[in-house]
Amino acid sequence: MKNLQAQKIPIKHMVKHETKQHVLIKFIIILVIILAYFLLVSLKYGIQDGFMVTALTWSFFVLCTPVADAGFFLDFPIRLLTKLKMVVSEILVWIIAIALNIFTFFLNPELYSKTKLLELFKHILESPFPFWGIILVSMVGTFVSIQFGDELLDKIKHEDRKMYHKHKYNYRLFAMAGIVLLTIVLYDFLLKKLGVNLPI
Repeated sequence: MKNLQAQKIPIKHMVKHETKQHVLIKFIIILVIILAYFLLVSLKYGIQDGFMVTALTWSFFVLCTPVADAGFFLDFPIRLLTKLKMVVSEILVWIIAIALNIFTFFLNPELYSKTKLLELFKHILESPFPFWGIILVSMVGTFVSIQFGDELLDKIKHEDRKMYHKHKYNYRLFAMAGIVLLTIVLYDFLLKKLGVNLPI
């Protein structure tokens, strides 16, 4: 009995370690992408505008994509430092992204003309119906995915993780597939209606 328990302990520690390692790697990748983009646009527009263009681009991915990767840039360190659920910190992320765009839209709207992506974003913001539907669908997708992330990080036991993965892939696959499909349809409608051509 003792031997079996001794064998299980390293497995649990290994799984827990691998999960944290995977999350840390994801955070580092997102951080590197954001910093590289900031350096790129800063060289073109200067540091001040480069920072704002980077922040607005980040807010676009927060508000207009049905995944939590952009918000994860803040969610992960907040969870690491405070143990606060990522669902809660994601609410803060959305408040920051919305406040940033309210400020920029009314006080410095020319920033949206800096890139094609931000021009598209401005079109979405200017047209509550039907294009705010993209934001609503993205909000649902984001909080569904972040909830699963919280649940995964909360699991300690290896057996719990195995059961969770079975549940996750049965439910999340259909939920996220539907949300992503709806987002693609809305974007396609937006691009065709406005004739916005994004660079490949």
